[in-house]
Amino acid sequence: MSARAWTAECVKRIEADFQRSADTHLIPLELPAFPGIDFYLKDESIHPSGSLKHRLARSLFLYALCNGWLREGAPVVESSSGSTAVSEAYFARLLGLPFIAVMPATVSEAKRRAIEFQGGRCHLVTDPTQVYAEAARLALEGGGHYMDQFTYAERATDWRGNNNIAESIFKQMERERHPVPSWLVCSAGTGGTLATLGRFVRYGRHATRVCGADAERSVFFEHYQCRDAGLTMDCGSRIEGIGRPRVEASFLPDVMDAMVKLPDVWSVAAMRVLSDWLGRPVGPSTGTNLLAALACARSMLGQRGSIVTLLCDSGERYRDSYFDAGWRASAGLACEAETVALGEWVAGGSLPPELAQSWQCAGALA
Repeated sequence: MSARAWTAECVKRIEADFQRSADTHLIPLELPAFPGIDFYLKDESIHPSGSLKHRLARSLFLYALCNGWLREGAPVVESSSGSTAVSEAYFARLLGLPFIAVMPATVSEAKRRAIEFQGGRCHLVTDPTQVYAEAARLALEGGGHYMDQFTYAERATDWRGNNNIAESIFKQMERERHPVPSWLVCSAGTGGTLATLGRFVRYGRHATRVCGADAERSVFFEHYQCRDAGLTMDCGSRIEGIGRPRVEASFLPDVMDAMVKLPDVWSVAAMRVLSDWLGRPVGPSTGTNLLAALACARSMLGQRGSIVTLLCDSGERYRDSYFDAGWRASAGLACEAETVALGEWVAGGSLPPELAQSWQCAGALA
């Protein structure tokens, strides 16, 4: 098979896989503390590879194929803390390509098993700052391709349509009480989903505003404020899948109307509260999203409208980590009091003063 014919066959397989998949659900969430506001969760956990990153991986593979970067039999390499690697392993197996995920050694065993279940191989590094260079080295030495989600996430996705997540949200909201969301809220991992949301609402001339959510140990929020692309940190995020120690190329601050930086312990508390409300576990980045959505709701006091945020992945992947009290304590994320206080607030109580004093808001929420 010629290279051109192989590429055509790969695109056909990815498109056929997409055709077999249903869209993800939009789940209404009723929070008594905000009677005039309708909350919705876009449940990305039901994708075949189990998370929001399924959309990104599909786009990255199509982008790489159409650019001529992938070759039959050659390995695909990615630097990933987990969910992106799981999703990319899924598509690599679909195309019959070897897949290597380069990740910090601290990534949960459950995530590693999920990658290996999809046919991928995990390559662990002790220094989290070296995942980029190590991934590029492995791809070069193996004659393969470094997918580089942090550079290509925003450009690989067709933000005008092609059933991207923003188009899906607006289509599903058409018959709701407030069909045009007041806010779309999303945490930042690569920044690619935020770029898609922000571009789509501008392209569609919607009044919707976009809010980015950042983790405690991450530079995205500070970059949003000062636009210094050289910002770095010497430690990685404690909220798996979001937050970065450097400014990534796919993070585009100008597509957002506001940003919130949230304490990790409150994100984990929100994860636990939301899991109880839904009757099933969600991941920690979804807790971050919920907190940011609540910050947006507070800015709408006395108003009516809707807020949509993302349920990024299932908490089943975190049973041995974020849902384990001993693990939380060892990670500095013990949140028993915060979980109680947050649960009382969303049930109709008062905003916990400790949370109000510790979260940081910028842009339209400042």
